[in-house]
Amino acid sequence: MPRVKGGTTSLKKRRKVLKLAKGYRHGRSKKERQAREGILHAGVHAFAHRRDKKNDFRKLWNVKINAALRPLGYSYSKFIGILKKNNIELDRKVLADIAENKPESFERLVKALK
Repeated sequence: MPRVKGGTTSLKKRRKVLKLAKGYRHGRSKKERQAREGILHAGVHAFAHRRDKKNDFRKLWNVKINAALRPLGYSYSKFIGILKKNNIELDRKVLADIAENKPESFERLVKALK
């Protein structure tokens, strides 16, 4: 069997790894082993944080809704309870958007529930 030199393939793999690790600090951007480990951990965190992002947005929507409700004499929890009681199925994302961008419409919605 003839001898096969794998120099170009190995070099391409190395370059790919280091390109993915560009911007990492210290040896993680320059040394192949550390770069591989950094990429692996980055992938794990990216997966987890894509899930966390959904929670972060929901928390932000809750804060926005609550901030819009306080001057109207409501609290967030009471308002959500009234919505559920009246079978109004507006999700928090839509409510937060209305509260932030169209406060007069949001005020009308709140007053309609009273």
